[in-house]
Amino acid sequence: MSTTIFDLFAHRCQETGGKPLFERPGLPPIDFEAALLATRRLARVLVDLGVTPGDRVAVQVEKSPEAVLLYLACLQVGGVFLPLNTAYTGAEIDYFLGDAEPRLFVCRPETIAGHVSRASGTLAVESLGTARDGSLMDRAAAAAPLCEAVLREADDAAAILYTSGTTGRSKGAVLTHRNLVSNCLSLIEAWRFTADDRLIHALPIFHTHGLFVACNMALVAGATMIFLTRFDTDEIINEMGDATVLMGVPTFYTRLLQSPRLDAQSTAAMRLFVAGSAPLLAEHHTEFAARTGHAILERYGMTETCMIASNPYDGERRPGAVGMPLPGVDLRIADRDTGAPLPQGEIGAIEVRGPNVFAGYWRMPEKTRSEFRTDGYFITGDLGRIDADGYLHIVGRDKDLVISGGYNVYPKEIEALIDEVPGVLESAVIGLPHPDLGEAVTAIVVPRPGARLEAAQVIAALAGKLARYKQPRRVVLAPDLPRNVMGKVQKAQLRTTHSNLYAQTEPLAQA
Repeated sequence: MSTTIFDLFAHRCQETGGKPLFERPGLPPIDFEAALLATRRLARVLVDLGVTPGDRVAVQVEKSPEAVLLYLACLQVGGVFLPLNTAYTGAEIDYFLGDAEPRLFVCRPETIAGHVSRASGTLAVESLGTARDGSLMDRAAAAAPLCEAVLREADDAAAILYTSGTTGRSKGAVLTHRNLVSNCLSLIEAWRFTADDRLIHALPIFHTHGLFVACNMALVAGATMIFLTRFDTDEIINEMGDATVLMGVPTFYTRLLQSPRLDAQSTAAMRLFVAGSAPLLAEHHTEFAARTGHAILERYGMTETCMIASNPYDGERRPGAVGMPLPGVDLRIADRDTGAPLPQGEIGAIEVRGPNVFAGYWRMPEKTRSEFRTDGYFITGDLGRIDADGYLHIVGRDKDLVISGGYNVYPKEIEALIDEVPGVLESAVIGLPHPDLGEAVTAIVVPRPGARLEAAQVIAALAGKLARYKQPRRVVLAPDLPRNVMGKVQKAQLRTTHSNLYAQTEPLAQA
């Protein structure tokens, strides 16, 4: 088996030829043959700039086909691709460049003036825009295609993705060629993905979901990507008439559900809707199925492991669950402290082992060792349980576990009940410092637009449904919940914002 995504892509190009790889509204398509030629020109540029096997190539650019081709070119020459969130500031970029020590940094043309000072004898700085512009594309236009690919071993590094760093120093997760290839092939099999598919791609490409799931699958399977720079409800619905698959975050689906155009007719050509990166509420699953006739397929993954589990393509796609482990992936629920496997149905730490699991954290050997059990299982940091039918349910993050008065409280259990309260749009349960309890269970609740909701109503609604120690001491009404670009609620930010809540007098309405 070929060991890189580039190898598989180049092989697919021999079969697909002039078939469109990228389609963009209002712009000419880019076919597989042209994409391979452009990749090989970019590969020559990388070599000319001094990129050698194992060198890091850091990239902070806007979404474009050429950015994906730069990723492929990096793999072709044996480089290690390092995509960076376009929202990162100069100070954050300083950290990533200092930590990863890349050979090349590629930025947007409009920001290069602020980055040229970073160039040195060991770091080249180039630019890449969204209209085939930038110094990198200028170089590629004059470059002879590099047809050879550097032979890489399956365990060689292919990419580094930095974690958010909300609890300290950002960590670079090193993903190998084995990680990317094995996960891509597993997903192609699990989701019946073929060259006949037309994927609506509206995700960012500096993240696992958008690049290592969506793009990799299309590149390897020979599918066409309807490549959109952002999510627009009407545009997505327009494209559904000529597409087969949508991969998105929960926000995609909540916005689609707000459109009266979403119905069985507008989605008739589609065969698969995939959701991930954050939980999708059960009510949204139900409403989407009722309006379209399609059951959303929810899956589970993370930066360090790519995809871990998926609801079945054939069979029940269970709301509130993320399905079963993908082929080749071992998963268990274990005691948080000892790592001992727990009986089915009990809540514990989700641990995973398989070809999808990353090699470790960049230049952090002690941190890497602390995140793995002696038998090779990676401690994901998520808490979950496996039900009687084998479906995995995510209960929450280990760091989000609330320990109140010595009792473990799992936020998702409470959030599910709060979200059922009339007038509630969504909620987030966190633990905040409390002088008597250590941590107090606290609910941040977003009312539905136009709803008249009081904190006391929420507390009263939970009174007979939860043990007393699980009931929120306070309910804080908020206009929205802070989220990252992939739609995940940022509970660390909520904990910081409300850290002094219990330094005040306790409210009258409390658990």
